[in-house]
Parts: sequence; structure tokens; C-alpha cells
Amino acid sequence: MTSATDRLVRLPEVIHRVGLSRTTIYSLIATGEFPRQIVIGPRAVAWSQQELEAWITSKRQAACRADG
Repeated sequence: MTSATDRLVRLPEVIHRVGLSRTTIYSLIATGEFPRQIVIGPRAVAWSQQELEAWITSKRQAACRADG
């Protein structure tokens, strides 16, 4: 759920922020490993910036744990 101050981010920015391709992002969504998109119009979706930040943080933390 998004809060009133949560910014919605469109796909090009999501791709830029996480460094993954469109196909990879949608594959990860299908397996529950990436935040789901929010439908904002008949042909438009976006992602919660807060959910993306949390996902990125979790990936950073996992990488740090793996490094030692």
C-alpha cells in the first residue's frame, strides 16, 4: 500500500534505478521476488518508490551478508 507522500515511479526509471531489464523485472514479479506494479490507467503502471527503496536495501543487505 502506498502512502500519500509516496512517489510513483514509471518503468524507465525503475529499470534505471535497479539495473535490470524489463523482462527480468516482470519475471521477478511473477515469482514474487520484486514489488508488484500499480495500475494507474488503462495502459499505464507504476511502482511505489518506497517499495523499490525497500527492495534495493534488502538486496544490498543480502550482498553485505554474503561478503562476510
